[in-house]
Formats: sequence, structure tokens, C-alpha cells
Amino acid sequence: MAALMSRVGKRLRKIIQRPASVELTRYEALLPAIEKREAELQKLSDAEFTEAAGKLRATEPPERVSFSEEQLVTLCALGREAARRALDERAFDVQLLGTMGLLTGHVVQMATGEGKTLAGALAAAGYALRGKRVHLISVNDYLARRDAEWMRPVYDLLGVSVGWVEPALSREERRTAYSAEICYGAVSEIGFDVLRDRLVTREEDLVQPEPEVAIVDEADSVLVDEARVPLVMAGSVDAGVADEEVATIVRRLRLGLHYETDADGRNAWLTSAGASVVEKALGGIDLYGEELGSGSDRLASINAALHAHALLTRDVDYLVRDGKVQLINASRGRVAELQRWPDGLQAAVEAKEQIPPSERGEILDSITVQALLARYPQVAGMTGTAVAVAEQLREFYRLEVAVIPPNMPNIREDAPDRIFASPSHKLRAIVEEIREVHETGRPILVGTQDVAESEELAEKLAKAELPCVVLNARNDAEEAGIIAEAGKHSAITVSTQMAGRGTDIRLGGAAAAVGSAERERVAELGGLHVIGTARYPSSRLDDQLRGRAGRQGDPGSSVFFASLNDDLVLGYAPDVPGGIEAEDETGEITAASAYRHIQHAQRVAEGVDLEIHRNTWRYTRLIERQRGELLAHRDKLLRTPLAAETLEKAAPERYAELAERLEADALGQACREIMLYHLDQLWADHLAFLTDVRESIHLRALARETPIDEFHRAAVPQFRKVLPEAEERSAQTLTEAEITEDGVDLAASGVRRPTSTWTYLVHDNPFDSDAEQALKKVRSMLRKKRG
Repeated sequence: MAALMSRVGKRLRKIIQRPASVELTRYEALLPAIEKREAELQKLSDAEFTEAAGKLRATEPPERVSFSEEQLVTLCALGREAARRALDERAFDVQLLGTMGLLTGHVVQMATGEGKTLAGALAAAGYALRGKRVHLISVNDYLARRDAEWMRPVYDLLGVSVGWVEPALSREERRTAYSAEICYGAVSEIGFDVLRDRLVTREEDLVQPEPEVAIVDEADSVLVDEARVPLVMAGSVDAGVADEEVATIVRRLRLGLHYETDADGRNAWLTSAGASVVEKALGGIDLYGEELGSGSDRLASINAALHAHALLTRDVDYLVRDGKVQLINASRGRVAELQRWPDGLQAAVEAKEQIPPSERGEILDSITVQALLARYPQVAGMTGTAVAVAEQLREFYRLEVAVIPPNMPNIREDAPDRIFASPSHKLRAIVEEIREVHETGRPILVGTQDVAESEELAEKLAKAELPCVVLNARNDAEEAGIIAEAGKHSAITVSTQMAGRGTDIRLGGAAAAVGSAERERVAELGGLHVIGTARYPSSRLDDQLRGRAGRQGDPGSSVFFASLNDDLVLGYAPDVPGGIEAEDETGEITAASAYRHIQHAQRVAEGVDLEIHRNTWRYTRLIERQRGELLAHRDKLLRTPLAAETLEKAAPERYAELAERLEADALGQACREIMLYHLDQLWADHLAFLTDVRESIHLRALARETPIDEFHRAAVPQFRKVLPEAEERSAQTLTEAEITEDGVDLAASGVRRPTSTWTYLVHDNPFDSDAEQALKKVRSMLRKKRG
């Protein structure tokens, strides 16, 4: 009876402490059987060991692989021995629990330093041995390459091939990487390869095989934070044009007099005084006139210039490096390689910084992270902070969270937040905190919000004679080395976003082994001290920063500093409750209500992000269905004689004429290229149409119509025109184009594919358009009139 009550109590504790957590009892019961296999596996030679792993291979794997308990035991025993031989690391029981959680299709939560990389590798090998190609999806290119190379010896022993993709690879190298049983890649790189494959005109140019299994590292970051930023492929059209005159005028405008911004810094608009100044500076035009040539054609470039001037900040939203504007991925604190804003805004930022404009482009296709992952029949993931987004993982991806206990108890001390009246008071207190802790010799890691803040703090520390190393988007290529040494005695490391950095901080530094004198010296002092300079918009990001201390039972501590004038509070909870008073000298606030208010602001920010994710998916679900239908047709055109058969019916005389003088293969390829060009072009036009609909759809709410219903009503009939129109245009091109044995000269017919492609960074929020903001103002004015 006592044993039964103990088990019930244990389960109740798990339910209370770990919301949305998968029960681990089934996996825990397998651990003794796995341990029993160790002795016999250790006796095998490497060749015999690889042969034993090969016996797990399935002859005809089903669409979805499942693992019996016996297979889980065998696989984990083999994985543990492979890691011992290849890496001199015996996998902990908790790592094997993580592996089993991944093999059964869950998102496993494992704390920082608990060995997610090995757990993910063993799970990937398990899927591969059962006959499935696995994409191990990472948050950045560095981690993809590092983990693939690091785990390769383990894969070699298990008889599984591995590769990775990164931006520098050629098409042939990518095809080779994807042909491996396991391929590592950043989510953006894998997504862009999907988009590039959608533009090829020959089957042999495809680089990706059909997707089968995805294991997502830093799953909360990829599946939740990245979900609002679709991957967008654009193609070059011509040289960009920057409106230098407008940029010069907008540079002189002043906030509060000539323009206003909303509280959360998402939108800016001209006041009547600002509009008058701009109209006068542009020669007395009427910006809002309806007549052609009235000046309304300049309004788009003025709005873009105002957005660039008022809402985008250098060293926060972007860097200027090597004569180019480089975007910063806010959720990672890194440069977003090969990404840019849509053309008008990109040109406006370049004009603001007085940089020559880059090429102008048109959007060719896009895919959300959610749609990218939906392509895989089986998905699993791992992260240090999954419980906080368990509901979103279930709602959007049908994934459940399995919380893996730490191998060693966490003894990190998390101090209460220290709150100040202003950012200046807070900054002085942070410098003083760093000074006091540094004098003890403890290593310090400071997590800042953006590049500008990290550099401002570094400057203050330098003046205080406290030398530090800075890690931000300017030097993110050096991140592994910087983070690895952040645990050295007396080290001070200042970093932007720590989520997804992927490198453990060992006490004493990277070379300090467990039990070494240097490690023990730092541990005796109290271990790594983590300081957050502000609460992040998500509690998960706070937890990921905290989790850098206290790795594998190490001592450590953390504290967050906050201000009632931080961007988080001003943006999401600007109405501070009364009765909160600060100390005169330090500006510190000790009232519990201040702490609750900052927590409230963070919850509001998380709620806004969730609503954006939901609203984005409501709109993109229809687009994804249309994209799926179109891609199925495109695939037939690419892989079968459908294009030739279609054009033979549409333009029989011209087709017969060409068939007399051309080889069947040459004519078939010419027909294929013509039809694929027009299909791709019409899809790009359709995406542009849908964007325009989205921008204006909210005004329909004035007529009490549901915007999403109106969006469907406009999008569906327009899509139905795409395939017939593609056939009609293709027949005309076949009739007019010059076609020889060398192929079709599309350029001479005015049909030209882009010479280069790049990606756009688009924060896809359907309820934050200019039209929605205008609607809010109309409603506000109506309320005032009624009042």
C-alpha cells in the first residue's frame, strides 16, 4: 500500500510541477536492461560493433517508424557504447531518457549542459538505422557544422552516414549532404533549399529528397520564436532606387512635432504639421490628393523613410558593416545572413545610412517555419525551456513535452530581481554589481538586450577599469571561443541573446576538466555569476540565460536587473501602478508591486507573440493549401511529359512544326521551361496579390465583416485563375519564342528568370498593418465623438 501511495504521490508531483509533461516511467523502466547490455557490447571489436548496429536496420520501413521496447533498449545500449568509444563519454541515464523521448516523437526538455547534442545524435541514428532520412535542424549554421563534425565518430561506429548544409556549399555539395542518412542544417538553410528546389526546371537540379524525420534543436526558439518570421525567397529585377530627397527631409523631422509613434514601436505616422513640412519641402505637393501626379505617389517612400528613421535603430535592428546594411535577428542576437527587408524599407534604411542601394527584387515564394515542419511525417525536438510553450507546441505542431530530470541536482542560487526607477540608475547598479563580484574572482556572464546595450555597458566597464569580452552580432563568428572561456577565473563576458549559443560554459574555462585545480578554484568561489540587464519579452529567454550557471550540479548564481522604463514595460504595460517609490540615492525600488508589474508586462508580451502566431497561421493555412496544390502540379510538370502534352493540345500547329525539326527531349524540356516559368511567375503575382489583400482587408471590419472570411473570399477565386492563365501564356510563348536544339531562348521572348536570389526578413503580423492602425484611430475618434 505504501509503495502504491508513493507512486501516486510521485505522479501527482509531476503533474503539479511539470505541466504538459509526458510520463517518463515507461522509459525509466528500460534503463536497467540497457545497463545490462554494456559488458557484452564492450567485448566486441569495432567491426563487430558496427555489424551489431546494422541488425537494427529495417528492410521496408513504414511511413512512420515506431520503436518497440526491445529496439529502444538495443539502440540506447549501442549508442552509449558508441559514445564511450568515439568520444570517451558514457551517456548518462538522463541522456538516454532524452533519446527515447525523441524516438517516440516528443519535445524533450533538458537543462543546459545536460548533453542534448549526444541525445539528439543517438535518436537521429536510431531513425536512420530504421531506414529513415533525418534532418537535424539547428538554430544556426555554426552549430549545424559543429555538431555534425563532433558526432561523426559516433555515427561511423553505428554505420550511419552524416552530412551538413551551410550557405557556402554548392548545389552539388548540398545534394551530397542531403543524400546522407543524417543531415544537419540551420532551419533557415533547409527552408531556403526547399524554396530553391521550387524554382528548378530540371529534375536533376533538385537537391532535397522527400522529407521523412526532423529533430529540432532549440525547439522552442525554432518552432515558436521563428514561426512569425516566414522564409521568403526573392529574385533580382533591377538595381534598387533610393529616394535620397525624401531621406534628407525625413532626417530633419522631430518626434512629437512632425510625427508620432505607437507605444510598442511598431508604427510611425506624420502629424498634420509633419505632412505640411514634407509637402512644402517636396515643392508644394499634396501627399493625400487623389489626382494622378498629386504627390500621393511619394507617400509610400515617405512612409518607408519615416519607418527607417523612427523605428529602426542602428546596432539594435541592424549593423552597417563592409558598406552594407546587415539585419540582426532579434531572437538570437546575430546577423541574419542573406536577409533583408522588403524593397521599399531596405532602400529607405540604405538611404538613411547613405549607402548605395542594393538590387531590387520580387518575391518568388515563401514558407513559414510551421509549414516547413509540416512537410515531415515525423517531428521531434529538444530544448532547455519547452514547458513554457507546451500549449503552443501542442496547438501548432501536435507535439507533447517530456521533461527530463537533471543528471545532478541544480544548486544554482537565483536572486530576486533588482528593480530601479530608470535605466541610468539600473546601469550604475549593474556596474557596481560586476565590480563587487569581480573582486572575488568569480567569472561573470552578463546578458544584454541588443548590440547597442552590450557596447554601452562595455564602455562603462572599461571606464571602471573592469576589462570584459563582448559577444554580439559584430563578432558572432568568434562566439564558440568566447563562450567557452566565460567560466575562467575573473572573466567578465558581455553577450547579447544567449539562446541557441550551443556552447557549454565550464568552470575554469574550456580546458578545465572535472576535478582539475582551476575548476575547483572557481567552484569554491561560487561558480559562474549570471546577470541579466533586463527581462526579455519571454520568460524562456530569461531561463536560458540563467541556465548558463549551475551546469551539471555546478555552483552558480543569477540575478536580473530591471527598470520601470525598460522597453518591455514601456511597450506592454506603460501604466505603472501608483504608490511605487524609489530610494533617493540609488533609485532602487523594493515594492513587491513593481516586481509584479514587470512580470505582467512580460506576460502581455508573451500573449501578443502568441496571438501573432495564431493570426499568422490563420492566414497562411489557406496559402499553404494553395501552395501544396500548385506544387503538386509543378512537380508533375518537372518530372513527367505533362508540359509537352499540355502545349501540344493548346498550340497544336506550332507544336507539330517544332516536333518535325527537334528531338523529342529538346522539345519536351523547352515546353517544361516555358510552363514552369509562367507558373512560377503567376504564383509570385498571386503572393503579391495576397499581400495587397492582407494590407487592406482590415478595413472590411468597418462593415462588420470578418477579415479572415474576406481574405478567403478574395484569395480562392484568384488562385483558380493561376493554372488556366499559365497554360494560356505558355501557349503564346511557345508560338512566339525561338526554339532550337539548344533549347528555348526565353530571354529574347521577354521571359527571364532572376539572375540571383536572396531572402527577406518579414515580420508577418496580419493584425499590425498600416490599415489596422488606421482603423484603430478611426475607432478612437468615433469613441471620442460619442463621449
